[in-house]
Amino acid sequence: MDLFATVVQLGLGLAAFLALVRAVRGPDLIDRIVAVDLVLLLLAGALSIQGIRSGTTFFVPVLIVVALVAFASTILVARFVEWRDTP
Repeated sequence: MDLFATVVQLGLGLAAFLALVRAVRGPDLIDRIVAVDLVLLLLAGALSIQGIRSGTTFFVPVLIVVALVAFASTILVARFVEWRDTP
């Protein structure tokens, strides 16, 4: 189980790195927003795996906060983009 969790965390880390590269190099604002949202969701996944590994419930509130921030920021930026594109 420990080896599997390590492999999953490495995969999540690699995906987060690639998403960060996309956030920096993204051609559009929307691409960057989606990439940053993906990074936050990958962080939530990594925190859940770390919580499973450690066997403690310390990571549950942190996980909830990260997921809520990801959701709220995506909605906020989507509203901003919609407002900006309205004539």
